[in-house]
Amino acid sequence: MRSIWKGSISFGLVNVPVGLYPATRYEEIKFRMLRAADLSPINYKRVAEADGREVPWEQIVKGYEYEKGKFVVLKEEDFKRVDIEATQTIDIVDFVELQEVNPIYFSKPYYLEPQRGSDRVYALLRDVLKSSGKAGISKVVIRSRQHLAALKANGDALVLELMHFADEIVSDDELKLPKQAEVNRREFDMAKALVEHMTAKWDPARYTDDYRSALMRLIDEKIASGGKAPATPAKHAKPANNVIDLMAVLQQSLDQASRRESRKPAKTRAQPRKKTRSKAA
Repeated sequence: MRSIWKGSISFGLVNVPVGLYPATRYEEIKFRMLRAADLSPINYKRVAEADGREVPWEQIVKGYEYEKGKFVVLKEEDFKRVDIEATQTIDIVDFVELQEVNPIYFSKPYYLEPQRGSDRVYALLRDVLKSSGKAGISKVVIRSRQHLAALKANGDALVLELMHFADEIVSDDELKLPKQAEVNRREFDMAKALVEHMTAKWDPARYTDDYRSALMRLIDEKIASGGKAPATPAKHAKPANNVIDLMAVLQQSLDQASRRESRKPAKTRAQPRKKTRSKAA
């Protein structure tokens, strides 16, 4: 795996040379637009809204619409005037309690790998973050754009997670949200019990993209059958969305959760180890 960025972590006078690697991947299924008659791929042209004429690349400029139909043009030299200098450094501004950061701010994680000769200080920073429960809030320039980021310990690795700036988070003030649930104590206790019954140890491998898997199976079937549509699978009845009796629904859910739990294989208890007498010399 090739690094997409090389630089260093900087906090105080400490410098840790690192390489940046993607920590996630998303393989989107891509489709081309085709003409139905002969499956010829459809291409798109850049046409002017005023007269519908095609515009070559050399005649295209970037414009910011500050009012409806009114634009100010920005040229390449304008972008250079406000370009943030790429220092190749992850400058830690503050250390904060990781649990105080709302997860909504986190965007995309990257692994950081120590470069030659920096293993010791890399491990030192990782272990300090892990034991303190803190994250280093920093700013970093990647591919000409400045990002807010959090430096976190993740197992044996340091992870740099890109974050949203505060003005990028949409406020929920305009949403009609209930301030307090209008439920009685029995409903609350049953809902809490249901949550307990459905609680499991976190295992990310249990959760897969069902839609993508089903879509790829359908594509494979169509390829194998020469483009013919496969048999339509039976549709499952959708659950009713007009809940009338909350207590009854909670009780039914609890019963189902209890039955599922009872079908799980019983955990085998660890047998106590037998003490062995040491032979006299």
